[in-house]
Order: sequence, then C-alpha cells, then structure tokens
Amino acid sequence: MSWLQALVLGLVQGLTEFLPISSSGHLRIVSELFFDSDAGASFTAVTQLGTELAVLIYFARDIWRLLTTWFRGFVDAEARRSADYRVAWYVIIGTLPIGLLGLVFKDEIRSGARNLWLVSTTLVVFALFLAAAERFGPQRRAVEQMTLRDGVVMGFAQAMALIPGVSRSGGTITAGLAIGLNRAAAARYSFLLAIPAVFASGIFSIPDVFDRTGPGPQPSVAQMVVATAIAFAVGYATIAWLLNWVAKHSVYVFVWYRLVLGLTMMGLLSAGVVNAT
Repeated sequence: MSWLQALVLGLVQGLTEFLPISSSGHLRIVSELFFDSDAGASFTAVTQLGTELAVLIYFARDIWRLLTTWFRGFVDAEARRSADYRVAWYVIIGTLPIGLLGLVFKDEIRSGARNLWLVSTTLVVFALFLAAAERFGPQRRAVEQMTLRDGVVMGFAQAMALIPGVSRSGGTITAGLAIGLNRAAAARYSFLLAIPAVFASGIFSIPDVFDRTGPGPQPSVAQMVVATAIAFAVGYATIAWLLNWVAKHSVYVFVWYRLVLGLTMMGLLSAGVVNAT
C-alpha cells in the first residue's frame, strides 16, 4: 500500500463512518476508482478503531454513566428502574445480531459482499428506505423512551451493515426513525450501539490486515497507525457536525447523495470503466 492510499482511505473512513452513507462502501469505491485495488475488509475494520475511539471520547460521560448504572443495577433495585440501565442492556442485546452474523458470514463479507454491483445496489435501495423512514416515521421519542423491541430492531438493522453500501449508521438511523425515535435520538443511540461490535471487529482484524499472503495491498504498521489516527481526528469532528445537523435538518441530503453515488457507480460498471470485483 502506498502512503497516499493509506492517507486518503483514513480520511475517507473518518468522513463517512458516522454519516448514513456507508464508510465500507466508500472505501471500496475509492480504492477501486483511484488506486485500482481493494484495500479489503480488514483495513476497514481496523481504521474503524480510530472512529470508535472518537465515539468513546465524545460520549465519555454518557458511556461512563451507562456502565456505572448497569453494574450498580445488579445490586440496586432503584438503578434497575432507570432509563440508563435499560439503555445499557439494549446496547448489549442489540450487539448480538451483528456479532453472530459477522462470525457466520465472515468469509462472504470479505469476498463476495465487496462486489461493486452489490455495493451500488445497496446504496440506492437503502437510500429509499432512509427516505421512507424520514417521511413516514413518527419521530417523537428520545433515547430514554426506548423499549427492548427498539433495541432488538436497531440491532438487526446494524447487522445489515455487514454488507458494504448499507451503512451502519444509515441502517440504525433508518430503523430508529421508522420505530418512532427522533433524529437526534436515533443518531445518538446508533453511535453507542456501534462501540462493542466495531471494537471487537477491529481488534480481531488486526492480524488479517498485516497478512502478507492475503489479496490486495498490505499496509505497513506505520501506515495503519497513521490511517487510523486520521480516521479518529476526522471522525471526532464528524460526530459533532452530524448531531448538530440531524437536530435541525432532515436526512434527505444523505438520501440524494446515496442515490447519485449508487447510480453513478452502476453507470461506470455498465460501461466497463471500473471492475466489479
């Protein structure tokens, strides 16, 4: 892997991880368009450690409050009646689908699922789902008003992001809007829900990303560290921007972006300008 590729992909990861436009899809597309090679699912998973570290720092108070309340709930009945205790359990339960499906379909995720026809199609299809959720979702409830059903639904929505092009935040925000959460609540819970799964995926992918016998360009340790650091810095700024944006605006700008990108890629693939695999 060249230094330019490592720097560009780290920047792309930081910019797109939290927006409902699919970071894995963008890394796949940028790799193919500008570097003529796929950096791979492992590179994506490891650079996501940088963006999730940004989440840990940005939401440090919320995370600490949820954790302490959850542990206190084992011995304190009053803590078990709090919204924080419930939300902590919803994050744990909501993480199970992506963890189980990620293990079962690990090989497919790293190979066939990275086909650019599939990435382009999911960009378009899930743009329409996001638009429908924005248009028809009640958008009345805050995170503290979530139920166990909400946690399970958003957990399965997150699991769909195992397919590049779906988007982890896009899937969970879409589901959140559809079940009645307001945009700020859906985005906030989406960030919290991603933490366990992304850290586990990133840590387990570290050996794979440095496997010199694997396909595609292999980054050096220095390149991987720098790309992850860039993803962290840019991702931190993106969190603040997105939370402010969704509190005041609809998500239609992301819908139109996904549609334009997905249809453009379909055109390039049909014309033979880029290869699907």
